[in-house]
Amino acid sequence: MAHTNILCRGWEALEDIIQKSPSPIELTGRTLTIPQIIAVARYDARTELEKTAIDALEASRQLLEARIQKGDVIYGVNTGFGGSADVRTKKPVVLQRAIIRELHYGILPAGERDSHIGQPPETVAVFGHDLSLDTGGEFARYIPMSWARAAILIRMNSLLLGVSSVRPVILERMQDLLHHQIIPMIPLRGSISASGDLSPLSYISGAIQGKPTIQVLSRTGQHTYADQAFAKAGLDPVELLAKEGLAMINGTAMSAAAATLALHDTHGFAVLAQALTAMAVEALSGTDESFHPFIAEVRPHAGQIESARNILAFLKDSQLIKHNDGADSSLCQDRYSIRTSPQWLGPILEDLVLAHQQLQIECNSATDNPIATPDGVFLHGGNFQAKSVTAAMEKTRQGIQGIGRMIFSQCTELINPATNRGLPPNLVIDDPRASYIFKGTDINVAALAAELGFLASPVNHVMTAEMGNQSINSLALISARYTHTANEVLSQMLAGHLLAVCQAIDLRAMHVQFLESYHGQLSDLMARYHFEEDGSDALHGKIWSQIMESFNNTASMGPEDRFIAIAKSVRSVILDVPGLLEADSAFTRLSRFVEELASSLHEAWSTNKEAYIAHGDATAFLGQGSRVVYRFVRQELKIPIIATPLIATPFNEGNGIQTAPTVGTFTAAIGRVIQNGLLVKVVVDYLKEYVQ
Repeated sequence: MAHTNILCRGWEALEDIIQKSPSPIELTGRTLTIPQIIAVARYDARTELEKTAIDALEASRQLLEARIQKGDVIYGVNTGFGGSADVRTKKPVVLQRAIIRELHYGILPAGERDSHIGQPPETVAVFGHDLSLDTGGEFARYIPMSWARAAILIRMNSLLLGVSSVRPVILERMQDLLHHQIIPMIPLRGSISASGDLSPLSYISGAIQGKPTIQVLSRTGQHTYADQAFAKAGLDPVELLAKEGLAMINGTAMSAAAATLALHDTHGFAVLAQALTAMAVEALSGTDESFHPFIAEVRPHAGQIESARNILAFLKDSQLIKHNDGADSSLCQDRYSIRTSPQWLGPILEDLVLAHQQLQIECNSATDNPIATPDGVFLHGGNFQAKSVTAAMEKTRQGIQGIGRMIFSQCTELINPATNRGLPPNLVIDDPRASYIFKGTDINVAALAAELGFLASPVNHVMTAEMGNQSINSLALISARYTHTANEVLSQMLAGHLLAVCQAIDLRAMHVQFLESYHGQLSDLMARYHFEEDGSDALHGKIWSQIMESFNNTASMGPEDRFIAIAKSVRSVILDVPGLLEADSAFTRLSRFVEELASSLHEAWSTNKEAYIAHGDATAFLGQGSRVVYRFVRQELKIPIIATPLIATPFNEGNGIQTAPTVGTFTAAIGRVIQNGLLVKVVVDYLKEYVQ
């Protein structure tokens, strides 16, 4: 399935669950989808356990009980764990409690029940500093609630396969955690994702036991404890019996949960990058030739075909794209950042499709050890090794970096007058000698692109752990965590680029509108100086071409000098016409024409600019897909074209400080709708008709 199909169908399924489906999501162990995971993790969708799967749990449990009664030795039931598997015990229930309890080793913010532990002497307390204040606050020490909810769901689904020998009550209580919002606080760090995510999942196991040591998250910030939450909800804690503790913790659910949420976000950013590429083509007066289907037909990589098709769909009916033939001495083809975008993005889309397939399988798999066959044989293997999750995340994070590198190039080429085909430096609408509005954005995207380059490094620093037993380990949760970080960085890049590209599009549209309105004024001016009579339409065309070329070459000049320079540039055109200036008064006439042309251009430009700032709208010039994004920014978010008076700090005239937005204010507003998915949904809704 193509990447765009995965994205569009996924969003459609998510929308159905959130807004249309009154029924809970039925868990079978084999049919859990990524949209369903997103719905439960982020939108609190409800679940139910399939009856047939419950019956399979009962059968598997009975097989285990029979083996225990026979006195068989079974790993994790009457043996030690990992490197201590040579130890035997006749107390399987005590063993399960011990493994859960002793995996609660993560560092979390102190709760009210911890206040008596670790208090420093008063003599040194004054020197204490909370390092978390320098590293993101206490929330940076534990897993986000959405990750924890997804992990609970995926672990339930895995256990439903009926090969882990747990009782149905274990899954019922896990489901209660979701339905009653009893979400344990899970340490962010400390898992190597080798024998699964042992420690993170131990906190979920502790929660279903109603342990008074397990803190429970709250959306209001008023955290409580599992025993208190159970009492309030009227739930009975579960006592773990033989193998159930091991089955709870011995799996990849935490890694798969974090990875699935990260991939969902990256899917959206990938398609948004294609929309912004189309808008960059328009802002740079580029051509749609780079996305012609024939180019991909003769190099038929699926991702390239798809990306070119999508960008072309966004550009449909655009009035700003051009067909460059090189006749005006400009580049006869676009720069790499837009021209080769299908070839750059295509392999990334293919990697995201593979990552999606890997995680889809992982979320419907049994990932603990040992697992029981239907005839009661316990097989010892390594399904807990989460390397498939790591592989999915490494590809995804590399893709994020690739998208960011392309966005960086597009954005800096828009801002740089040497590459933006006539737009003013720093995309200013004011005097470029005194305004540098998007220079900061240029620096910002460079910093973000550099950080993405660092984050793209593989998570391959494997350390031998647990008495040498876990000599190779996937580090999947670490990889997923940094993929989320990379998504955060990319979302900020996309926000800055979108703000810049909307500004560039407005400057381009304003320029086009000016040229359309001034064309007739030039004819009138030439007629008054009798140049129309002498040179006819041919001279008009040459002068007009020279004016347009000079506009591109003078974008960095102040308005007083710019229009004089543009007007003077046409003198050579007029002088090249044989016999046009033979009369004694000809040069005086030329001088007056140039002077009035400069004044006329300046006045018309200023009038047009002020009108555009007040009421301008580039929608009519844009492709059908680009205008959807542009309108969302300008109309829904109410972010205008940015001029210096808009962001100038106001004076306090006694009525209090007025609102004084910055470029960062507008960038952050766009960033929020990128991160929460609203802008992605706008793009997806447009693309749906192209992927049916």
